[in-house]
Amino acid sequence: MRASSVTAQRAGRLSARLAVRDWAWWQLPGAVRAYVGAVPLLALVLTGLAAAATSWPASDLGRFLLLLSCGTVSVVATPRVAYLQAGLVQDFLTAWVLPVAVLLPPVYAMIIPAPLLILTQWRVHRGAVYRRVFTAAAIGLAYGAASLVFRAIPASFAGAAPGTGVHALTWTAAVAAAEVTGWLLHNILIVTAVKLSDPTASVTEVALNSEALVGDFTQMDLGILITVVVAVRPVLAVLAVPTVLLARRFMMHAQLLAKARMDTKTGLLNASTWEAEAEREIARAVRTRSPLCVALLDLDHFKMVNDTHGHLIGDKALRAVSGVLREQMRSYDLAGRFGGEEFAILLPQTREDQALAIAERLRTVIAALSVPVSDQDESDRDETPDDEDEAAGDERPVPAGRHVQVTVSIGVAALDQVGSELTTLLAAADAALYQAKQAGRNKTRLATERPLARIIPVARQAPSAASLTAIHN
Repeated sequence: MRASSVTAQRAGRLSARLAVRDWAWWQLPGAVRAYVGAVPLLALVLTGLAAAATSWPASDLGRFLLLLSCGTVSVVATPRVAYLQAGLVQDFLTAWVLPVAVLLPPVYAMIIPAPLLILTQWRVHRGAVYRRVFTAAAIGLAYGAASLVFRAIPASFAGAAPGTGVHALTWTAAVAAAEVTGWLLHNILIVTAVKLSDPTASVTEVALNSEALVGDFTQMDLGILITVVVAVRPVLAVLAVPTVLLARRFMMHAQLLAKARMDTKTGLLNASTWEAEAEREIARAVRTRSPLCVALLDLDHFKMVNDTHGHLIGDKALRAVSGVLREQMRSYDLAGRFGGEEFAILLPQTREDQALAIAERLRTVIAALSVPVSDQDESDRDETPDDEDEAAGDERPVPAGRHVQVTVSIGVAALDQVGSELTTLLAAADAALYQAKQAGRNKTRLATERPLARIIPVARQAPSAASLTAIHN
C-alpha cells in the first residue's frame, strides 16, 4: 500500500510538471513571455544549424568533455547556501564556456550551458525552470557569437593556438575580445528581459553596479586564464577548478557577511547586529552630547493572527510591518527585529518630542495596513470594527475574511532622561511599551523615569539587548 501511494504521488508530480498550461511561464506578461520564449527558440534553431555544419572529430569531443567535466565539478561544489542565503548570481559558468568558444567550433559553446544549468537546477538550487532555460539560451547565443568573433580575427593576430613572443600576447588579446563580446551580448539579453518586465528598472542598478562589475571582471579574467592554460595543455584545466572555487568563495564572502547581519524573515537587522550598532551610536551620542531615543514596537494580538490564519500569514504581516519601518525611517535610523513580533528602533539625533512624532506616524501607518490572506484581493471584506473593541480603543485583527489588519504598541525612551546605557534604555522603553499595552494597545507611551523593579514584572526586569524578545500579548 505504501509503495503504491509513493508511486501515485510521483505520478501526480510528473503529471503536474507535464501540465503545460500550469507552467510559471504562462503567468508572465505578454511581452515578457514572448521574449523569454523567443530567445530559447532562436538558440535551438541556430544550434541545430551550427551542428549540421560542424564536423565532430574525437579530439574536439575529448576537449569538450574535459571542460564540461571541470564545469560539472565547479557546479556540484557550489554550496547550496550560496543561493539560499547569499543570493549568488556569479556562478562563474562562463569561465568554462569561454575556452569552449575559443578552442572549439561555435556549436560546442552553444551546447555546454544546458547541461551545466540542468545540473544547477537538479543538485544546487531549484529555481524557475523558464529562467534556467532562458539563461542557458542567452549564454549559448552570446558565446556562440563570441566564438564567431574570435574566428573572424586574422590568423596572424590570433589563430587556432597561441604562438610565442608577440603572437602569444595578440592571441590573448583576441581571447579577451571574444570574452567581452560574449559578456556584452549576454548582458544585453538579460537586461532586455528585465526592462520588459519592469520598464522603471535602472540598467546601472541591474548590471552595472559595482558588485556586478567586480564579479563580471573576475569571471572574465578567470575565463581568459583558463582558455590560455587549456590552449597550452588541455589537461591543465583540472588545476583551474580549485582556482574557480576559491574565487567564487571570495565573491560570496561579502554577500554572506551582509546576510548574516539581517533577519531573514523581515530583512531588518537581526538582534545581535542591532545591539552592536546601537551601542556604537549611543557611545557616539554620549561623547558628542547629542540627543538619541530608542523605541520598542510590538504587534498587538499577534498570536490571534497566527492561530486564526496560520503562521504563513503571520509572517506576511511581519514583513508588511518591516516594510513600513524601512519606508518611514530615516537613512541613519536603525531598525531591527528582536524576535517574535517585537522590533527595536534606534533614533539618533532625535529629541523626545521628535521620537514620539515618529512613533505615532509609524503606529498610524501600520494601523492602516491591510495584509491579504491570499494572493487575491477581496474588495467586499468587512471593515467595520466591533463596537465593544472600538469603544475600548482596541483594534483586534479581523478573524475572518481575506485580509488581516494589525496594530502596534510602542514604547519610547530618551538618552539621559532614563540612562545612558543600551540595556537601561531598552528596559525603560520596554516598561513604556508595557504601559501602552495596559492602556488598551495601539498606543504610544514615553518612558519618563528610569525603570524600577516595582513597576516591571520580574520577567521584564532590565533585559539584555540580545535577549529582549518577550511577547506582549
